[in-house]
Amino acid sequence: MLTVDRNQKCHEYRFHDIMTLAEEAEKLGKRAMQLGLIPSLTVHVFPDCWQFSLDNGQESELLTPQEAYLRFRKLVERSKQ
Repeated sequence: MLTVDRNQKCHEYRFHDIMTLAEEAEKLGKRAMQLGLIPSLTVHVFPDCWQFSLDNGQESELLTPQEAYLRFRKLVERSKQ
C-alpha cells in the first residue's frame, strides 16, 4: 500500500492491489481528458490486466496501469500549478 502524507501538501493515494491502482489510473485519465491534457483515452479491460491506450491521431501508445497512473498524475498535478 502506498500512502502519501497529507502534511506534504499532496493528495492521499491508497492502493491495495493492481486493480485499485488501475481504477485510480482510470479516474486520473478521465480527469486529464476533462482538463484537455490528453485527446483520448481507451481502457482495455482483460481478466488478468488493464491496458490504457492513448491515441494522438497518428499513433497509439499502450500503457500499463502503473505507467498510466504516473503519467496522468503528473499531467493533472502540473495543470494545477
